[in-house]
Amino acid sequence: MPTRILPAVGDADAARSVTTLLSQLPDAEPVAPVADSTQLVDTLARLAAESVDELPEVVVVHERIGPVPALELIREVALRFPAVGVILVTSDASPGLFQAAMDSGARGLVTLPLGYEELASRVQAVSQWSVGVRRHLGHGGDVFTGAGGTVVTVSGAKGGVGTTVTAIQLALAAQASGRATALVDMDLQAGDVASYLDVQFRRSVVDLAAITDISPRVLADAVFRHDTGLALLLAPGEGERGEEVTDRAARQIVSALRSRYETVVIDCGAQLTGAGAAAVEMADTALLLTTPDVVAVRGAKRMVRMWDRLQIRKAEETTVVVNRHTRGTEIQPALVRKITGTAVAATTVPAHFKELQAAVDAGRLHELDNRSTVKQALWGLAGELGLVKPAAGDRRAGGRLRGDRGSVSFRRRRDSGG
Repeated sequence: MPTRILPAVGDADAARSVTTLLSQLPDAEPVAPVADSTQLVDTLARLAAESVDELPEVVVVHERIGPVPALELIREVALRFPAVGVILVTSDASPGLFQAAMDSGARGLVTLPLGYEELASRVQAVSQWSVGVRRHLGHGGDVFTGAGGTVVTVSGAKGGVGTTVTAIQLALAAQASGRATALVDMDLQAGDVASYLDVQFRRSVVDLAAITDISPRVLADAVFRHDTGLALLLAPGEGERGEEVTDRAARQIVSALRSRYETVVIDCGAQLTGAGAAAVEMADTALLLTTPDVVAVRGAKRMVRMWDRLQIRKAEETTVVVNRHTRGTEIQPALVRKITGTAVAATTVPAHFKELQAAVDAGRLHELDNRSTVKQALWGLAGELGLVKPAAGDRRAGGRLRGDRGSVSFRRRRDSGG
């Protein structure tokens, strides 16, 4: 059986050189190279969604791959696709780098300039390891989770557009439908998830920032188990400590959560930080919340353009959610789509803050009445995004989801404009 090898090389000349040499290896089947870290992870996730057998046995990562650094990329691949063997190609042959590569999850290291014998030996060894792992895990069994859980980020076009309320209700909907769900407060300086859910917990996301290998036990120690079943990873009580959560730390934290939970919802707030940018880049779905007013929609356009300039996320890969929508406003979802160049969620959230006020003031947003049109809209949005499991016997995508007090229909009610 030929060994499928996926090269991840940013430089075009280096990619041609690596691919040419790989094609000369016995029983090797190099596939088209990918040019950056995002393309690599997306490709592996797409293949894993089809079948474990579709994944390449070997991934070759060049040291100058970007935008995610090579070692961090290797760590993410190892966590999300444990049956794929990774080889690092590097000009640094020092023992320190070798140890760092192994700690990150690489199965081999090949030095530049590439030599046929060394590359052939490493590819053969890593391929045999990969085949052995797949044989041990079985084909399509429950042990191997493929691409891992679904990660959804919720960001705000500006402050006060309802980012935290949306993130909480999406997570509650996913948890209530039977999915193991984590809610992360990545609004590191002004996070309010704890206040909305009446939680006092001394640990936070900062406690994971300095840990290079986040084990399940370490993660469990940092997570607060809420009465609703949600796993909460909270923002620090001291906002200045948010700087300790770097983009690298955020990637490790998100990868660890993805490997442990079916759904991970991340509140990124309205300010772009390195940690928030890393989360948005890694997300399966990136939501950008706006209200239907000129200032907020301009803010959404500004955020989308900034994400694109920084190569965090393209406009067409972002979904805008219109909050506090009324039928009488001049700015409708179609206009928001045209202005921002993004997709816009079919579900809009009505402008009925009075329904929320008592629950928000009491810090009991998880006890929001199921008759609330805001809650129904947000849980409907969860259904639209595929974050919920339809109830048994209901094959519709929306289905009906049983909450704490009765059921909530995913079918949107007509906005009364109130």
